Amino acid sequence: MTKIYVFPGQGSQSPGMGGELFDQFPELVKQTDEVLGCSIKDLCLNDPDKRLGQTDYTQPALYIVNALTYLSKTENLELRPDFVAGHSLGEYNALFAAGVFDFITGLKLVQRRGQIMVKVTGGGMAAVIGMQPDKIKQVLKDASFESIDIANLNSPKQTVISGRKEDIDAVKTVFEDAGVRLFIPLKVSGAFHSRYMQEAQNEFADFLKSFEFQPVQIPVIANFTAAPYQDTETVNNMVQQISSPVRWVESIQYLKQQPEPEFEEVGPGNVLTKLIKQIT
Repeated sequence: MTKIYVFPGQGSQSPGMGGELFDQFPELVKQTDEVLGCSIKDLCLNDPDKRLGQTDYTQPALYIVNALTYLSKTENLELRPDFVAGHSLGEYNALFAAGVFDFITGLKLVQRRGQIMVKVTGGGMAAVIGMQPDKIKQVLKDASFESIDIANLNSPKQTVISGRKEDIDAVKTVFEDAGVRLFIPLKVSGAFHSRYMQEAQNEFADFLKSFEFQPVQIPVIANFTAAPYQDTETVNNMVQQISSPVRWVESIQYLKQQPEPEFEEVGPGNVLTKLIKQIT
């Protein structure tokens, strides 16, 4: 059997996430509060200022809950995974699990990532349900919406597109006329995982220059390549991920080729569990 842990990304957050984990790891929570300048427990459990849905707070909060969930689970050494993968932000949890950086370093990375990404405004994203990616690309081309990019290849039934907000709004009727089952605009302010993130990507690349990373101790499947991380590719994978599509279907197909794969979602919700069931 091959044990595979997958970590969810932005969109899986919800008030109340983390539960008793914060009391289980008081020292890490104390360090976290010092980095964030606020109480992570209060943010996740109560969200008094309604900031949990803001990218610059969502990303560190979700990273922390995913990481604490992993640490709680792997206190039993028999539960350590053979492979790890994460969806977008969740990839940083996979890298943490694989020993590429420690908990606080990972927190600083995702905190800065969120701060950079939240500055990108004027963009939009939408989930296209019930249409194959090749058909989606053809619809965009035929309707002269080639300014819109494929952002997340989540499952054969679900693809997320990304672009300028006015283009995402306008293309909705195009897809409905083409017979798409559902077109769901996402609650984001930026065109994540698209060409419009290039400036943010460059800024994040400069930030990463001050860090050193360790070799992977557990194979990590990269969103950018849909293949295992190579130690020489760590920085490039993290940088390119910001403007490149999340190749989740290919990543899961790779992992399903392993002997007797057993997947477990580590973090709040079950979004990835549902996607994995759709991928053959």
